[in-house]
Amino acid sequence: MTEQPIVIGDLVGPVIRDLARRSGRDLNRWLHQVERLRGCSAPVRLVGEVSALDPTTGELLHHYTTDHEPHGHLLVRCGNRRASRCPACAETYRADTFHLIRAGLLGGDKGVPATVSSHPRLLATLTAPSFGPVHRGPDKHNQSDVCHPRRTGPACFTRHPADDRQIGQPLDPDTYDYVGHVLWNAHAGVLWHRFGIYLRRHLGTAAGLTRVQFSRQLRLSFAKVAEYQARGIVHFHAVVRLDGRTPDGDITAPPPWATVDLLTDAIPPAAHRVRIDLPHPYGNGSLSLRWGAVDVRPIQSNTADDTTISEAAVAGYVAKYATKAAETSGTLDRPVRHHDLARLDQYGVTDHAASLIRTAWDLGNPETHPDLAPLRLRRWAHMLGFRGHFSTKSRAYSTTLTALRRVRLDYRQARDHDRLPYDPANALVLARWKYGGQGFTTGESALAASISSKGDEHGR
Repeated sequence: MTEQPIVIGDLVGPVIRDLARRSGRDLNRWLHQVERLRGCSAPVRLVGEVSALDPTTGELLHHYTTDHEPHGHLLVRCGNRRASRCPACAETYRADTFHLIRAGLLGGDKGVPATVSSHPRLLATLTAPSFGPVHRGPDKHNQSDVCHPRRTGPACFTRHPADDRQIGQPLDPDTYDYVGHVLWNAHAGVLWHRFGIYLRRHLGTAAGLTRVQFSRQLRLSFAKVAEYQARGIVHFHAVVRLDGRTPDGDITAPPPWATVDLLTDAIPPAAHRVRIDLPHPYGNGSLSLRWGAVDVRPIQSNTADDTTISEAAVAGYVAKYATKAAETSGTLDRPVRHHDLARLDQYGVTDHAASLIRTAWDLGNPETHPDLAPLRLRRWAHMLGFRGHFSTKSRAYSTTLTALRRVRLDYRQARDHDRLPYDPANALVLARWKYGGQGFTTGESALAASISSKGDEHGR
């Protein structure tokens, strides 16, 4: 039976009547809450109250309760970084990441000295090796080539368009190394950590310094994000910066011999030295986890050279991946439960991603694979084994996302200070909150979307 489209008016009308009936005030209060959500599509519903007391006399200065709110709930933004869950909140996360990356490249803002713009800086992309041939799509210039025109072995003579769901799927699933794929994702964070160690060693050796001497004179600062390729494996985009270090640990200009060329030449051999050997979970052999291809591009201001990239382009390029996760490769954007394994195709999961999820689930069995238990592969099966943070940085690279959020919070509190019937700096505030659910009903979503779309231009 074919499902008929639902008329929005048929949903919105009952929603308005229901809100007007349930709200202790009127519909305008619900509209005001939605407006303050700034486009959030999955708000958190809170139930509770806030009391402001005079700390000296105990006098009640102000009291707020959600009893008189529509449905008895206060709606607040979900703050989810995934664009697949909430595009509006993900856009805030992307913008924060952009400013974090940009501050570490240009300096002069957010606690970063302006001199960093003259330090050696580059964008490094570290990828995983091949675990089997997969269908290929257009290149970075959107040029489509024949996928795998081979005389022998798995072949594909198709020119896949960018939206072809076959891109990233194995040419021969029976020979694809799903175990190695999942375990590589699970160890990607360790591979990155070891890469940093080897990179410092290579730089110190090239400069004729011991490890102690190198750490006293230079600091390797970085910020990176993890991106999922279409084949379901992560690779890292990292902004790497070489700083000088004062005896007090402050950032200063590096010595003249610490150049972009030195940093560029050190990254590929350092990455290729990294190796993690593991016993194979299903046999007597072993697995060797390594990095695959490594790409390095120096960062320069106002460049038009294809071999380099500008600060603004780097910040935008890195930040856009901070709001994406494994769902871009055909998997789920939520944890998997045992009952989900038989329904993955119903959830829109690709065959390749489903095989990876089931492999992670099997490897995560603590009874059959106790040595892999620390990897918590069942908990991270929807991420195809990867359990690291998607956006990380070294301590000295730039500011933090927490600091950026704190600035926004302080701004809002200062803006709302005059509206409060008491001085929050001289009051004892007691709050009691309880989770009341999340998201809109279907009708509320339609009404909220129409409100948000009208305010989009004003919001920008």
